[in-house]
Amino acid sequence: MKRSKSKKGRADSAKHRFGWIIIIFFLTVCISALFSFFSSMAMDNASTAVAFLVLLLIVLIGIFFDMVGVAVTAADEKPFHSMAAKKTKGSKEALFLIRNADRVSSICNDVIGDVCGVISGSASAAIVAKVLLTNSSATVVTLLMSALVAGLTVGGKACGKSIAISGATKIVHMTATVMYYIKAAFSFGKKKKKR
Repeated sequence: MKRSKSKKGRADSAKHRFGWIIIIFFLTVCISALFSFFSSMAMDNASTAVAFLVLLLIVLIGIFFDMVGVAVTAADEKPFHSMAAKKTKGSKEALFLIRNADRVSSICNDVIGDVCGVISGSASAAIVAKVLLTNSSATVVTLLMSALVAGLTVGGKACGKSIAISGATKIVHMTATVMYYIKAAFSFGKKKKKR
């Protein structure tokens, strides 16, 4: 009996993992498509300065979500239990994030973080192409751009990780509060429709 139960448990967990992998795959495809679409829309007719700002924004989004992913895994539930008792906005969402830390960090670090890394690479290539129209020193521009993007991404994530570990509770609470207001806005919209 015990063996059949353990086999069933393993089969269920394998199905659960497989389902999560499929969700992550489609989520990555969707987010990547959206990011690519908006970054190309923003860069197509933009000047080199504006294109560089778009690139910087993509890198910052990657760093921010990396921080959230690390903070969620480093945060403790205890402060949020007392916040939930006082009915503090975002406390329930914070507990949800911490209790699902593995999935949240997977989405934040792996999905959004990696997508931002890929998009920033293609965005830097687009900026290089723009610069080459006015300047023929291709090798220097390409090397500088790739080095700058790599430096900003790696340095920013390293700095973000240390901030996320030391200020995990604050970062999780801020993220959870944003989630609370988004949920509240959607539920308000639904109530209006019912009327």
